[in-house]
Amino acid sequence: MKKTLIALATAGIIGGCTSTNQAAPEPELTENNQKVSYGMGLVLGERMRNDLPDLQMDQFLQGIEHGHAGDEEAKRMTREEIQTALMEYQQKLQQEQVAQMEQLAEENKSAGETFLAENGQRDGVVTTDSGLQYEVLEEGEGDKPTDADMVKVHYTGELLSGEVFDSSRDRGEPVTFGLTQVIAGWTEGLQLMNVGSRYKLYIPSDLAYGPGGNRGIGPNETLVFDVELLEINPE
Repeated sequence: MKKTLIALATAGIIGGCTSTNQAAPEPELTENNQKVSYGMGLVLGERMRNDLPDLQMDQFLQGIEHGHAGDEEAKRMTREEIQTALMEYQQKLQQEQVAQMEQLAEENKSAGETFLAENGQRDGVVTTDSGLQYEVLEEGEGDKPTDADMVKVHYTGELLSGEVFDSSRDRGEPVTFGLTQVIAGWTEGLQLMNVGSRYKLYIPSDLAYGPGGNRGIGPNETLVFDVELLEINPE
């Protein structure tokens, strides 16, 4: 569960709100305090939709009403009880999120294995001992780098769905890095390339970001890179 829920519940910044069993005409928002009150409720509701998808609205509104009224006798929970309930709910959400990530990781792993098995049968695709696959799009005539070198490359990275998650070409500027500073599939794949070459690398998840994933990359995703080696140890 996001920090928003605990922060709002413990900081005491929630504005007033009342509930009724009968629908009433919506008043015009003419006064500033009306606009602030409605705006706070709207923002809070949007946050709660994400933080508490199974929010019990009756109890939520009652809590706001009791808190805003300041009537200690009307309050149905102590601060300690609230903290305990929030911690239990947070643990429940975390367990659900872990289970979802584990299921997604299994699905991605299976999809990647199926793809690589089929892709490895295509003409022009080479599979190395590590499981890395590559395809020569254009063969250069320059030197090959070692893992001690810095390289300058242009690249486009895609998921198996074809979604581009990163591209130096889109940014209009190549990148420079050491071959030990990147994922294992790049470290191996770029050492196969001569300067001036352009390869397509098919990188299994265990040579990429594994079960942890990365920004825009899910757990156990197999990745496809179109890489062009421009220079070794550029100045």
